[in-house]
Formats: sequence, C-alpha cells, structure tokens
Amino acid sequence: MKKHLVFALITAATPVMASDAVKGIETFHQSPNGIAERCVRIAPAPGGSYGKNDLEQEAAYCAIDLYAPNVAMCPKTWSTSPGTMIHDISQGPYAGDRGEFERNACKEGKSAGDLAKDTLAKFKPTMNAKGTSGTFSPSPLLYYHFSRYFDMTVKVPVTVWRSIDAGAHLGEVARAGLSLSSGRHGGRMNHAGWEALVSAEKTPAGYQPTDDLFTADRNQIYGALTSSPGHRYGSEINGTRVSGWGKGQNQDFQKTPAFLALRSDKPLTQAIEFGLTEGRKDRQIAKDLGQSVTPQQMVFWMTELTEIVLLDFIFSQQDRVGNIDFTPYYYWLEDGKLTHKRTKHHEAGDGSVPADAILLRRTNLNDNDAGGRVQYANFAKSTQMLEKFRHLNANTYVKLVALNADLQSGGPIFQWLETSFGLSDREVAQVVKNTTLATDILRQSCEQGQLIFDLEPKQFFETGSVVAKEFPCDVS
Repeated sequence: MKKHLVFALITAATPVMASDAVKGIETFHQSPNGIAERCVRIAPAPGGSYGKNDLEQEAAYCAIDLYAPNVAMCPKTWSTSPGTMIHDISQGPYAGDRGEFERNACKEGKSAGDLAKDTLAKFKPTMNAKGTSGTFSPSPLLYYHFSRYFDMTVKVPVTVWRSIDAGAHLGEVARAGLSLSSGRHGGRMNHAGWEALVSAEKTPAGYQPTDDLFTADRNQIYGALTSSPGHRYGSEINGTRVSGWGKGQNQDFQKTPAFLALRSDKPLTQAIEFGLTEGRKDRQIAKDLGQSVTPQQMVFWMTELTEIVLLDFIFSQQDRVGNIDFTPYYYWLEDGKLTHKRTKHHEAGDGSVPADAILLRRTNLNDNDAGGRVQYANFAKSTQMLEKFRHLNANTYVKLVALNADLQSGGPIFQWLETSFGLSDREVAQVVKNTTLATDILRQSCEQGQLIFDLEPKQFFETGSVVAKEFPCDVS
C-alpha cells in the first residue's frame, strides 16, 4: 500500500523532470489517430548478466500492437496507482472483439484476465499528483537493468519503455478507469490517480512536471511496460507493519526472521537459528512463517533481502515494505547439481520431481515504481538497513565497489545511466551519491570485521555449508 508523497518537499524543491529522451533499440507502432508510438529496449548495462529469456521478453513486449483486434486494454483499478493491463484475447469468450472485452470484461477488475487467453503486460506511467500514490516510470527500468548488472538472485521482472497515444488512452482506458474506480472500498488513491490522469490527458500542461508524464510533443504519455508474476508474502518477509507507514514499518521489516539473521554476527547456520527463534516471538510472523522453514530457504531469503535493500538504497525507494512477492519452486540435487522447477501456489506435490525435493519460495521484486525520484523518502537509508548487515554475498560486494568506481570516474556505466533512461542531472547525481554512500557503509563494516561473505544459496543447498570468502575490503 502506497501513501501520499510529502508535498512540502516537492513544492520546496526545484522541479526535477525525467523525459522521453531514452535510448536503445526502438520499435514503432501506429495508433488509430496516426501517432507513432515508441517502444524502447534500453541497452544492457555494461558488465551485466542477461539471460536469453530476458532479451526475448523485451522483444515480445515491444512487439505488442496495442490496437490489434486480439489485444485489449483494461484500467488497473486495484492497488493504488493507475496502470493499464494488456490482454491477449485471441481465445476466450471475447476472442477477437476488443470493444466488447473492454466494455464488459474490464469491469471484472483482476478477474478480467481470466476471460482472456493471457495477460501480456502491465503499463505504468509516472503519477505524483496530490492525493495519489507516488509512482515514477523510470524506476522499474532502473531496477531491471541494475539487478542484471549485479547478477542478483532476487527475481526482478523484465521491463521496457513505452509511449502511448494520450488521446487513444483517454478514450479507451483512462475514462473507464475513472468510472470503474469510483466508490471502490479502499481505492481512494487509485481513483485519485485516474482523476489526475484523465485531467492530464485532456490538458497536458495541467500536470506538473509535464515532462515526467508526456513526450516532448505532448501527444503521448509514456511509462514502463512490465509484468508482476508471483504471490504476496505475509509478515514473514514484509513485516507486521504494525508501526504504520514510513520509518515505523521499515523498522518492523527488520524484525523478520531473515533480516534478523542478517543482523546476527554469528556463523551462518547459527544466524539462521537465531533469526527464526527471535522472529517467531511475534505471533503474526510465527503464523505466517509456518512450522517448518528449511535452512536452504533462509539462505535464499537472506541473500534476496540484501539485494533488495541495496537496490532500494541506491534508488531511494520509498514504498518497499508490504510489496514483496514470491513464486514457489521445487529444488533438488541431480548428480550433485542444483535443479529446480516452478510449481503452483500451495500445490501439495508434483509427481515430476523427486520425493525429496524441497519447496522454496523465491522472491519476486515486482513493485519497483517508487524509486529514482529525488523527492522520494529513502527508508533503507533513514532506518540504516545497510549498517546492520553482518552477512553478504561476495560478488554483490565486489560489483558494488566496481560500480562506485565507474560512477565516480564517469566510466561506461555512468555514461549508460546518464544517456539511456531519460533521467535528469539531479536524478543521475542521486544514484551516484547513494552508490558511494552504500559502498562506504559496507566497506566500513568490512574493515571493522563485521561483514561475513557467506551468502551463497546454491553452494549451501548443494553442500550444506559455506566457507566465508576473504579478500581485501578495498577490492577493485
């Protein structure tokens, strides 16, 4: 659940504007109004690790013709921000009839996807008007590409940049979103978002900063095209959130079992036991965690949490807690090597995997749209999450030190960051500054002997233990 931006900060600061000046491989589609819409596959991060599926998914997103007969768009009227769901309707009760699907199926909200063959993607524009949830469309792009730079364990969805004819979106999606979100219980911010978007698409200059939402010609809105696989964790990962939005729930987040294990200076297996014992003292966490949590699960969770916090720190994410998801997989050893297969949520068993396979929840970092903007509150920083780490993956540390050196020297990654995402100078400077601060914090912990480089979930699963790596804290 997102909360209002701190508008005193916004009005006090000089406007910071993103823009449509993104660079990468371009694909063009024409709207019914004859406007050339653009989809951009931003170039891979220098030194990044991208899978074949990543690049194929990028291409698939940019191949979507939003106005094809077998494609339909629905307003996203749940959660808090005004997104657009894009459905494949080549099969199902509305096959090939986008008009009827949009008039009738979209009213079903989340269930509209059940009436389509598939949900192709989700489009999310920037939205920071008064009374709305804070979203910034470059943020999911930053998370996607930087997660590949770090070669992270946590699963961050593929994301591309997309523009949409504002007039077509107004007539086909936004007005329907405004109507369907009206009077919905708990949907106040979602409705406010649709109100602001409808008003902006009618009069672009009325939304400020205009460049955050509209292309330079003011004929199109732009945003991130992505997806959100997975199921929402409970308090076992997202925390109890009993202390309320802001610093309070971010402190609660640090009392979850995996985070408590990260804060322990004990050896890995003992840290895991400590985290589980202390975390279970909270009744809600104990209930959501369940009776049996394997050490293998804990090492994956610990690794994923360090990665989440690092990205959130670098990008000043203000809305992480409560927005962490998972996908269940079976994991087992085959000829001594780790093998896995995706399964369904709460499925009791799967005959195609060995009887001794372990069901693990792998973390999805889907909701990444409240970072990157200078005005956002950086709760990972203000609640000192990095300072509390006592366990870390060695490669993450090495990649961070290298990233900081590149950004400080204006190297290839800095030039890619500066020119690819449409960020303002101040937004780029914030990434550089936060990266340096994160590096300094973890380097100091390393120099003080407080950081153990033992988070290797694959090795831990295969061998049952990890020998902590040792190397100079100023490793280049």
